[in-house]
Amino acid sequence: MVKARLTVKPLPSGAATVYLQSMTMPVIPPSPSREDYAEHYAAALAANGDETIFERAEPIGLFIDWLGDATGTEANDPNAMTLSTIDAAGAPDARIVLLKDVDARGFTFYSNRESAKGLDLASHPRAALLFHWKSLRRQVRVRGAVEPVTAAEADAYFASRARESRIGAWASDQSRPLDSREALEAAVARETVRFEGKDVPRPERWTGWRVVPDSIEFWRDRPFRLHDRLRFDRTGADWVKTRLWP
Repeated sequence: MVKARLTVKPLPSGAATVYLQSMTMPVIPPSPSREDYAEHYAAALAANGDETIFERAEPIGLFIDWLGDATGTEANDPNAMTLSTIDAAGAPDARIVLLKDVDARGFTFYSNRESAKGLDLASHPRAALLFHWKSLRRQVRVRGAVEPVTAAEADAYFASRARESRIGAWASDQSRPLDSREALEAAVARETVRFEGKDVPRPERWTGWRVVPDSIEFWRDRPFRLHDRLRFDRTGADWVKTRLWP
């Protein structure tokens, strides 16, 4: 491991003392140069030059197209998204979850309603999503109200999961303190025995939510930070689109 050299630099007298770290080998890369764009980013940036996205009338079809592109280029989990929520005290939180369905109604994911995210959504049923596809140099931001999926939808998705994952949903007291890995494995073993030779039904506490979008913004990288941004805002049953400055 290479250790950065620490240089102590107090501010001038009369101001509060703050120590700044000067790193001889920065872990944060510098902004790309003209040569960097030409050598490393040319293919992705060329794919981001298609102006026809600004002719699209609605965002869901465009999102599905971009997700399809990401499925062919991302190393794993192209459906991964950051889910941002607000807790009962008004503090924001965020975590990565997996998108499990998308249609004209919105963006659907599943989890334990007693988890931190589940409790957040119970107190503040609004959320923001962020998809970031590094291979494509694209992002999609979604904001909107959150509604629970139906029991039938939750049952159908839960039944599609691997048996071991379904047992894990029964075993895990998600987001609560856990004494050890051994305690988790013991809980899984207990539930495995309980359901031996039986179907594993959906626990009542395990469900899904749908983010019903008020706005969806598409972002794609262009050279020298002159990015493309396109936002769709819902107005009743229609969408209004706006091109934004980068």
